[in-house]
Formats: sequence, structure tokens, C-alpha cells
Amino acid sequence: MELGLAGAVVVVFGAARGIGTAIARAFAVEGAAIMAVDRDPSVLELAGQLPGSAPRPGPPALGLVADVTDFAAVRRAAEEVTRRFGRTDHVVFAVGAGSGKFGFPFWKLDPQDWDAVLKVNLIGAVHVAHAFAPAMAEAGRLGTDQDISSSRSLLFLSSVAGQIGSQTDPPYSAAKAAVINFAQCAAKDLAPYGVRVNALCPGMVQTPLNRSVYEAWAREQPETGRPSYEEWSAEKIRRLVPLNRWQQPEDIAAMAVFLASSQGRNITGQTINVDGGYVMHW
Repeated sequence: MELGLAGAVVVVFGAARGIGTAIARAFAVEGAAIMAVDRDPSVLELAGQLPGSAPRPGPPALGLVADVTDFAAVRRAAEEVTRRFGRTDHVVFAVGAGSGKFGFPFWKLDPQDWDAVLKVNLIGAVHVAHAFAPAMAEAGRLGTDQDISSSRSLLFLSSVAGQIGSQTDPPYSAAKAAVINFAQCAAKDLAPYGVRVNALCPGMVQTPLNRSVYEAWAREQPETGRPSYEEWSAEKIRRLVPLNRWQQPEDIAAMAVFLASSQGRNITGQTINVDGGYVMHW
């Protein structure tokens, strides 16, 4: 399948680990130039391992350290992408953080437990959109799109928790639900300029965030009879995931690449689940 991403400039926030790493690698394999961004300095090492990184042939893959909660830093990242590559074609916000606490019932949490979660997941997404969308819209207005892809795009990683009101971590669920709504608003605003915006919701993926959910729950359980992470997650998948298996970071990355590609040229304002059937809307 021809995806039309060779030579595209793709910025991936949250690229240092897990799903973000898989997304950056998948775009690089398609021949895109990558700017991998994360607050974790290990993103610099990751960028050096991607296809296209010097001295390997192909479009460049570069790393940049920036925190999405710092709007000035995100704007500098956008300026650096323009300086290095001349434009931005696709932006992926693959950032996520929970409260680190088991939030059932919700009043066990303190209101201040919400602040950091909202700042990372929602305000971080807003910062990225504000930093990149104006120039992407202007490029569309001026008709400077090349034959690299059918349009530019923004993709925000949300979560199945943003659709089902998960009681495990209410601040995280609410923040990811807000990301879905914001993506729809942004999709309407940017459609006239040929910029597509979607939300992508992973299901059960073995990431540090997923394990942290278990750890927050386990701290409140008696040691006797407490299941291991592997036992806990296997039971959760058996109960909640019709396909009865983990989703892999590469599964999420494959959808991210498809949505940015020419094959996804008519997909905007959508919430796409890669979740093994966890969330089904009837």
C-alpha cells in the first residue's frame, strides 16, 4: 500500500518510550523525516537509533528535549523544526500521564491531584496545537502542499479511558476525554486549510503507564492473595477485551501512520480505537 509519507516532516511528542517510540520508528520506516521530542533526554539517543539517522541513509531523524507543559519550550520546538526542515507536515501528541493514585471512589483523591494530570494530558495537547497549527494552516491557505501527502495532520493520543469514564484514575479519564473533544474542535477549525485532526485511543498496552495503574491499585490491597501485574492484567483483558489479547505499541503506530497517510485523506474529527474491541459504541 502506497502511503505517500516519504519525505514528510513528522514531529512526535512523547517519543522517548513506549507508544511514542513505536510511532516515531514507524514513520521513519516509511521514509519520513522525524523530530522526536520528549522531556526525557533519552529521546536524543532514541533519535540516533531511528532509520535515517546519521550515518544511515534516508531522511534525518533528530531529537529534541522539551516539556509539553512549558508553552515557550513547545514554541521553540516548532521553530526548531522549521529551521531544520522548513515545514511541518504531521504532528503526533503521544504524551500521557496519570495521577499515580487509585482513584476509586473519586473523593479519595484531592482536587490538587488533578492539576498535573490535566496540565500534561490536556494543556500539553493545547500547547502543541497552538505552536504548530497556525503555520500548518497558513501553508494550506497558500497552497504550498507538495506531493508528499494529501494533507497535513495533527494526531492526539487519547485513551479508551476517555470514553468510558474509567474509575481507576478519574483525572486521567477526564483529561483524555477533553483531548477527544478538543481534537474535534480543532478538526473543524483546520479543515478549510486541509489540515486533518484525529484522536487515537489505545486499549490495553504494556507501557509504564499501564503498569502504574496496577501499582496504584495494588498498594491498597492486602498482600495475601494479591495478584501479580501479569495476573491482574490477564484477568482484565479476559473480562474487557473481546479479542482477548494485549494491544502492542506497533498496533497503535500502524494506525497513526495510516491516519497521516494519503490513504487517510478523508478522515478527520474522528476518534479511532485500537483496543481489541474494548470500547464498542452501539
